[in-house]
This record gives sequence, structure tokens and C-alpha cells, in this order.
Amino acid sequence: MKKLLFTLLSISVFVESQSFVPDAPELDVKSYILIEPNTNTVIAEYNSELEIEPASMTKIMTSYVVADQIANGLISPEDEVLISEKAWRMKGSKTFIEAGKKVSVSDLLKGIMIQSGNDASVAIAEYAGGTERGFVDLMNAYASSLGMNNTIFQNATGLPDDNHFSSAKDLANLTSNYINNFPEEYALYKQKQFTFNNIKQLNRNKLLWRDDSADGVKTGHTEAAGYCLVGSAKRGGMRLITVVAGSKSDNDRFLSSQRLLEYGFRFYSTQKMLSAKKEYQSITIWGGEEKKLGVGVLQDISITLPRTSFKDVNTIYKVNNNIQAPIEMGQKVGTLEIISNEEVVLVADLVALKDIKAKGFFGRMWSKFVLWVFSLFGLAGDDSN
Repeated sequence: MKKLLFTLLSISVFVESQSFVPDAPELDVKSYILIEPNTNTVIAEYNSELEIEPASMTKIMTSYVVADQIANGLISPEDEVLISEKAWRMKGSKTFIEAGKKVSVSDLLKGIMIQSGNDASVAIAEYAGGTERGFVDLMNAYASSLGMNNTIFQNATGLPDDNHFSSAKDLANLTSNYINNFPEEYALYKQKQFTFNNIKQLNRNKLLWRDDSADGVKTGHTEAAGYCLVGSAKRGGMRLITVVAGSKSDNDRFLSSQRLLEYGFRFYSTQKMLSAKKEYQSITIWGGEEKKLGVGVLQDISITLPRTSFKDVNTIYKVNNNIQAPIEMGQKVGTLEIISNEEVVLVADLVALKDIKAKGFFGRMWSKFVLWVFSLFGLAGDDSN
């Protein structure tokens, strides 16, 4: 009996000391990734840098380029685009635009993001880039600037091409930037239907009906690519993005995405650890009109960890020695480390929260003398007048 009790107690202590998180679900896909974009945390991945055919997930970049051009005033949502015969004749999914007629940029974006229209994609590419080829050059330039190192585009639609490829990791990165940089345009991905030319079409992303927290993003399918999906959902203060590539059926890609999202929300959490411009330490300044300086961070800092890991989180502040005025707000004065389970999970700059002017000439000389004396003995102390 005593031996059994000892064993049970030992198991209890062991379990309480661990941050138990089960393995990510096993999925029958070519590759996948699950990330928390606001903290740049990869929660789970499998072959995430594998070269894949992105199919219509390509259209995320197509609409991203247009959103950026709108933000920079190069085009307007109200601009009227003359539809070319090439755009009108595009095969595959359609918005049903007509050659020779004009359609607003706003409607073309909806056709791309909700209906996955190949015709709308080519029409807007020709308008924004002069030609589809010119627009593709823009797409690749944007991909490079976003660090999408495993991506090359050959068209604006995602139609098959041997040299048109991406990766789950790159597409997750693109989606994260889209959500953060262009939230108004991104919101179109949540719309469940769009009617154009008296033809109503439903959004192909069935996550929008299966999960109330889902707000995007884009399906894709070709024979070579299989069934693919970039999905995103937000619950409370936590957002997750998942990319699934190479599912064997339409339903499987949604089930796989749902399993990943549920895994992430169930076992992980995102919590704010530090608030912007809040004083976390007060340090001594040498040669300044003020002796003390409040230090902290200029932006909120959050981390994503297994839920059970937050009980062991602590922050260590490391301030540089002998900091001398003048000091400017935002100037780095040290670093901070957030530690969980004896591992460093985040390192950030510790910065000054205000300006401090230097003393006059004689005041500075005296401070330097006092600092020199202290340094002789390896000491640190308060400045004095």
C-alpha cells in the first residue's frame, strides 16, 4: 500500500512539473503549417517548406498587391476597369465579367476573394500591372520583400505551370501580412456569397459555415495540387492561420484545417506580457539633469505558449552598465528575457521611456569623475551633484 501511494505521488509530481501538450494531429496531406501570426509562433508543421503548387491560393497574393496599391493611392476601389477579351475567355472558376464592359476594382476584388474568379484576377492584373506579365513581376517583387523564399509566380490565377510554386510556410507568412497590413480588404474573405451579373455564387471556403470564428481565407485545387486551403480563425485575443496542401478530397481539407485550429486553440494561448510605455524598471543615469530613468518597451509584447507553461513564466531585465546622458526616448538601454520552464522564449530591447538632457559642462565632468572612481573599485552607485 505504501509503495502504491509513493508511486501515485511520484506520478502526480511528475505530471504537475510537465507542460503536457499532445502531438499535433496526424493528417493525410502533403504539407501543413499552423501559426499564431501576431507572435510569429509556429505551433505545428509538416513539410512546411516543401514546394507545392498553390493553385487558387495564388489569388491571396493577387489581392494583396491590389490592396497595397490602394493603400498607396495608385488605384482606387472605385476605378472602372475595362474588361479585355483575354480576361473574359479565362477558363475555370469565373465571376462572369463581360468583355468590353467596365467593372469596378471593388467588384473585381470581391470576384477574386469570394468567387475565386480567374477572369476577375486577369482583369485586375492587366489594370494594375499593364499586362498580366507585368503584374506577375509585381507579385514576385512583393513575395521577395515579404521573405517568401520558396515562391515564384507565373500568373495571377494559380492555373498550373511547372515554374509556379510556393510553400505552406510562405503562404502563411503572406496571409499574416495581409491580415495585419490590410484588415479592411482582408475582411472580404469572410463574405459567404457575392452576386455579380445577376449570378450568385457562394464562397468556396466551407470553414465559414463550419466555424463561427473563421474569417478566411482561400481554397485551391488542381489535379496536381490536390485540395488545398489557407484558413484563419480568431477566438478572443488569439488568431491562428493554417495552410493545408495536398488533401485527397474537398471535405478532407476542411476537416484537416478544423483539426489543426481546434488543436491550436485547445492547447495553446496567446497572452500579453508587457504593455507599451509602462515603466518596468527605474535605473540610474550618469551626468543627466535627472538621476533616474524609467525603462520598458515601446510596443505591447505578447507570447504564445502551451497553456500550462504560463504558470512558470518570468521576466529578467538586463540593464547596460554606466548609462550616461543625454538619453533619447526609445534608446536601447538593455534587454529583457521572457523565460518559461527555464528556457528563453523571447528576447526584446529594453528602452528609455523619456528624454533626459545632459548636465552642464562642470556637472558632466563631476559625474565622469565619480563614475571613474566607482569603476576603479568595480562598484556602481548613485550619481551625485
